[in-house]
Formats: sequence, structure tokens, C-alpha cells
Amino acid sequence: MSEASYRTFVVYVEDKPGVLNRVSSLFRRRNFNIHSLNVGNTNESGVSRMTIVIESDVDKAKRIESNLYKLVNVLWVDDITDLPSVDIALALIKVAAPPARRTELLQVAEVFRARTADMSTDTITFEITDSQTRIDAFLAVLAPFGVEEMVQTGTISMMRGSVAPRPGHPTVNARPVRAAE
Repeated sequence: MSEASYRTFVVYVEDKPGVLNRVSSLFRRRNFNIHSLNVGNTNESGVSRMTIVIESDVDKAKRIESNLYKLVNVLWVDDITDLPSVDIALALIKVAAPPARRTELLQVAEVFRARTADMSTDTITFEITDSQTRIDAFLAVLAPFGVEEMVQTGTISMMRGSVAPRPGHPTVNARPVRAAE
């Protein structure tokens, strides 16, 4: 049995009501915890793109991929875990910021390329858009200052470079068509 790690799936679906529920229910029924889930529009009319991150080994990931294809409205599934990709998340982090520590906090934010989203008399809210690893590192450095609140989007991923889509892929057909199993 292979070792469990985080797996990233990109799932193209028809943009219809109930699709998100059906996909998330599949993970619930199989007792998989979704670490991150992001859904949004694509450049194709009527097609949405889900980026789903779960903890799984390779064998279970293959079963999940097969089961996703069985769902109505699923057009294409890619497990891009081992492929070169750009993986980005956005976080807003509110930190206690007494006047005496503001300069130090702003210097830390500069190192991590975080932006000041809001500043009040006693807090600073930073916005960071980066990999999950980098966001976690920024959060660890901010922890001693006193993190008061944090909110984060799910990870979005896109394969690097010019990847030629395979037949059946929504970007090839420019319309929803179920991929061959």
C-alpha cells in the first residue's frame, strides 16, 4: 500500500445546480475529508472547474477519480498531484499590532510579499496570495505577535506550461461532453 499524502484533483463539471453537492457527497460517502475545495468559472461557457485537495494514497486516489467519472455532470477529472503545477491560495490574517510593533510586523509582511489589507488602532490585517506552504510559514512567523483571526480560500491549481489537452477535455471541445471512461 502506498503512503498517504495530499492529492490535488482538477474536476471539470457542467455548471448546473446540485453538482457541488453530488461531488462533495461522494467524498463524504467514501469517508474522505476534503482539505481544500474551490469552485469557479472557466473560459468555457457552461463549464465550472473544481480544485479538490484530499489526503489519500495513490490507490484510493485512482478509485476516487473513477467514482467521480460516474457522477452526472462530471466532464473531466485530472489528478495533477505529480505534475508540474502552480498552486495558489489566498489568506487574510488579522494580527494584534500595538504601535510599538507595527514596523516589525510590516517588515515581516514585506519578506513574505504580503499586502496590508486593513489597519486599525490595534490590529493589522494582511493579505497573502501564495502556496499553502508559504502561507503556513507566514502564519508561523506571525503567531508570536498574536493572530486574532484568519480566513483562507481553497487552493487553486493550474498545470504549468503548454499542456496539450487530450480529446474529450472541455477546453478541446468548447462545450460540455462526458469524458470517455
